[in-house]
Amino acid sequence: MPKQVDHEERRRRIAEAVCALIDAQGLEGVTLRDVAVRAEVSVGAVQRCFRTKEEMLQFALGHIGERVTERAHGRVLGSPAQSAASTVGHVVGEVALLGDERRAEARIWLAFLAAAAVNPALAASLRNSYTGLEGLLARLVEETGVDAEGARREARTLLALADGLTGHVLVGHRTAAEAEELLHAHLAGLWDRAGE
Repeated sequence: MPKQVDHEERRRRIAEAVCALIDAQGLEGVTLRDVAVRAEVSVGAVQRCFRTKEEMLQFALGHIGERVTERAHGRVLGSPAQSAASTVGHVVGEVALLGDERRAEARIWLAFLAAAAVNPALAASLRNSYTGLEGLLARLVEETGVDAEGARREARTLLALADGLTGHVLVGHRTAAEAEELLHAHLAGLWDRAGE
């Protein structure tokens, strides 16, 4: 009897291989052969899962975006006793990918971001990720007492700040501690304004 293959699990394994290659060599270092070797599957298996390299990259981008979003949602669900303001801080911290344990994800995310500037399909995937994260942040900010329009505006600001700080830390312009301090200072200002 032929071996049953879990195609979704194989696709995730291939996405992990793509991400590992991007982390090590950048987006230009991703080849079908290297992905197959890293995922421990044949090139044919990669091609059966993804018709094109573009499709494979889009799936990998979605995969990394889902990981970050799931962690952010996990921070919300895993800490129901926290204040809304504290939860916002934790979620933005997850999105900013500032810690050493998130350094690889930050490199991968920014490699995709750079590629998306000239690749409309990757840009569409990034916009979807950002839309979901903005929605989550807007709901959390609104729970702190900020009106709906202000919460949406603040969610956009927080997401842009988190992305910018990620880049600043990666290139060594800021340390992770300095970036976290800037993030906390911004949030403290938000809560001060919300309390007025």
